[in-house]
Amino acid sequence: MKKYNVAVIGYGWVATAHIQAINASANAQVTAVYSSRPQDNAVLSTRHGSPIQTFTDLAAMLKQPDIHAVSICSYPSQHKDHVIAAAKAGKHIILEKPITLSYADAKAAAAAVAKAGVKTCVCFECRFSSQFQVTKSVIDAGLLGTIHYGEVDYYHGIGPWYGQFRWNTGKKNGGSSLLSAGCHAMDALLLCMGGEVEAVTSYATRSQNKVFAQYEYATTSVTILRFKDGRIGKVASVIDCIQPYYFHTHLVGSEGSLLDNKFHSNKLGGLNKHAWSNLSMKMLDSGDVSDHPYQTQFESFFASLERGEDMALTSLGESLKSHRVVLAADLSAELGREVKLKELK
Repeated sequence: MKKYNVAVIGYGWVATAHIQAINASANAQVTAVYSSRPQDNAVLSTRHGSPIQTFTDLAAMLKQPDIHAVSICSYPSQHKDHVIAAAKAGKHIILEKPITLSYADAKAAAAAVAKAGVKTCVCFECRFSSQFQVTKSVIDAGLLGTIHYGEVDYYHGIGPWYGQFRWNTGKKNGGSSLLSAGCHAMDALLLCMGGEVEAVTSYATRSQNKVFAQYEYATTSVTILRFKDGRIGKVASVIDCIQPYYFHTHLVGSEGSLLDNKFHSNKLGGLNKHAWSNLSMKMLDSGDVSDHPYQTQFESFFASLERGEDMALTSLGESLKSHRVVLAADLSAELGREVKLKELK
């Protein structure tokens, strides 16, 4: 089994979670870190339990022949340039969400990846969570029948008490409520419902609580999705709430329904139709990056590299589908009208 050496681009909060998950993987380790702020080799090596060489020159790091992949943990406004640089250097890419903050930048990044022929993994890691692995198993087993309505909502108050707040409040890097965090909910809904979105209608507003006043964009949005086959869905992204973290899921199908960690189905005889049945699974109940299922996702990525295959579930090509819907929703909220996906070219 090949051991993949990984370099991390950007050394902030999420990077520490990436490093921990990569180093815990059976066939990968972080050997280099690029940061615009000088870091100490010995300090980082001791902190993360493996030898790490630090760089303040990205081009110099990408020239290292023994680096096989990079994990891009930089600010979202830098993602396009960092993806293009890594692809040109022939490095496989792990990319923290959001992919970029515009569709033009996303297409440019995807074009560079396609030209270089490198493999990719986008951090829509909720697809690898216990909650959505079990949820998808229930769907694939046919217990819900055909889902005609679904809603997945993201509630997480990202205030001064949360590490991301420092840069998340600005339009330059936060982008929108969906780009900042709610994109996980959009991606989860699309995972569960499948099919192709035809159009979206989105509305946005914001809290009057003064702790969220410095946000340069609306911090709550709700999006209605219309699929080409007539099904509908809804995603709320609320990053200005005062409540515990909550990743709400409700799927309604022709043979049953699923509500968070509960379900009911006509396909199972003897169930009490007046009560939900419980599913045993770990819920997405924290926004802390240390609780995210990065290790499971990254191990899947490195295994796909070993096979010479594109990654299942969260390759750049697959993740762009969700990202495009997010960007269409933001455009709808900005224009105050329905936006068809074909408008994003």
